[in-house]
Amino acid sequence: MSGATTTAGNLPASEPKPLTGITLWLCGILLALANFVAILDVSIANVSVPNIAGALGVSTSQGTWVITSYAVAEAIAVPLTGWLAARFGTVRVFSTALIGFAFTSLMCGLAPNLDVLILGRVLQGLCGGPLMPLAQTLLLTIFPPKLRPVAMSIWAITTLTAPIAGPVLGGTLCDNFGWGSIFLVNIPIALGAGFLVWRVLSRYETKTVRARIDYIGLALLILWVGALQLMLDLGKENEWFSSPLIIGLALVAFLGFVAFVIWELTDENPIVDLRIFRHPGFSLAMVCMALMIGSFFAINVLGPLWMQGNLGWTATWAGNATGAIGILAIFAAPIAAQLAARYDPRKIIFFGVMWLAFITFMRGQATTDMSFMSITVWIFLAGAGMPFFFMPLIQVSMGSVLPREVASAAGLQNFIRTMAGAVATSFVTTAWENSANASHAEIVNHLPNAEAAVQTMTQQGLPHEVALESFNRMVEGQALMIATNEIFIGAAVVFALCACLAWTLPRPKGPVDMGSAH
Repeated sequence: MSGATTTAGNLPASEPKPLTGITLWLCGILLALANFVAILDVSIANVSVPNIAGALGVSTSQGTWVITSYAVAEAIAVPLTGWLAARFGTVRVFSTALIGFAFTSLMCGLAPNLDVLILGRVLQGLCGGPLMPLAQTLLLTIFPPKLRPVAMSIWAITTLTAPIAGPVLGGTLCDNFGWGSIFLVNIPIALGAGFLVWRVLSRYETKTVRARIDYIGLALLILWVGALQLMLDLGKENEWFSSPLIIGLALVAFLGFVAFVIWELTDENPIVDLRIFRHPGFSLAMVCMALMIGSFFAINVLGPLWMQGNLGWTATWAGNATGAIGILAIFAAPIAAQLAARYDPRKIIFFGVMWLAFITFMRGQATTDMSFMSITVWIFLAGAGMPFFFMPLIQVSMGSVLPREVASAAGLQNFIRTMAGAVATSFVTTAWENSANASHAEIVNHLPNAEAAVQTMTQQGLPHEVALESFNRMVEGQALMIATNEIFIGAAVVFALCACLAWTLPRPKGPVDMGSAH
């Protein structure tokens, strides 16, 4: 993403002194909170999908569009961040995006139907995309050099804790105040922080220039990404490639992607610098990143759906269980960073991903009578592996490119990470429902005394229709359980393959300046 991050960090022409005292720490907290809400909204809706789908009268697979629409819009907005900051100023863009995030959150929270909600989530993602890189840029700007490690710690803490808080906060709010509250909670933070940052940090505004933007590249990016996501989201209900609509979307996505690649490789100032893929180490790292993040995101979306749909848990309990993954991750993060700096990062990646493969395989042995603690303990243990694959993989990928390409590589990496999560969400929900339907049919075909079981229920006083429905619910529960385990075991296999693929990655030739990658 050549324009995404390189210019976003331009210092003001006047080079004002860093802030001091209470003003410094207040602004630091505000910037951290802005980063927090942008990342929070990636995961806050995960446990609320069944509630949203039920309230709006749509299927669960349609409900997951709430997740994918935000992720895709955020991914598209990332390449624009650098151009916007150069053209209008870093502080102005950050404050405007934050206030826009507040108003689009209001739109989502008050949405009367799915169409308005999806539109609101797209607009919210477009506003949220620039917040994370610009929050880091402004933190580095306002803190003096000796305190910049502290500034990055503040940023890292919010980056790590937001995905944990998302399911926990989302479940609690959804159960107690309705699904709309998971979006409305953003409003006071985003409005207050946006206004105060504009007032206090206006003297840190960067010099604006009439920067050129790759309009054709941006249009092609929106075209193929949008068509791909629509194809994945609409495929199941339109019977996939038996539908002319899905065939058309697939062709648009494919042709748009080919045109996008050709244009970006030949344009002098591409919005996405695809030339970085000439580095084998970076390309292999991005393959690992896409597969790992896709699998990780898939099980984190599927888990709450299964907990609520199969086990009958509330969104609060599903959120508490899902959020447990971040507890060990916070403590493991500094250890992983130190080990990756001292030892071969490929060993660290292998350990982290194989640990996730083992945990995911064990979660694939679940049964319908498992307790809250027996499920949560495996999710809790999975958190120990997250930093051991994510942080060293970033180090390897950034160490594989030239120093002048680090910023563009970081933007491209963020785009791939976001798109992998969105595509995996659409894919896994469809695969889950298809597998459950197939398992349901297979169970019925292999039940020799199904009618006898129904007759036994009627003899115990149940009406025949009620007995038949009760029996069908039991079969559906087992079918969903089988489908869930199949998805988890499949994700475990992908993790194991990625762990082996990690040994093909090159070792970084020297220390990586991650400060230029923000």
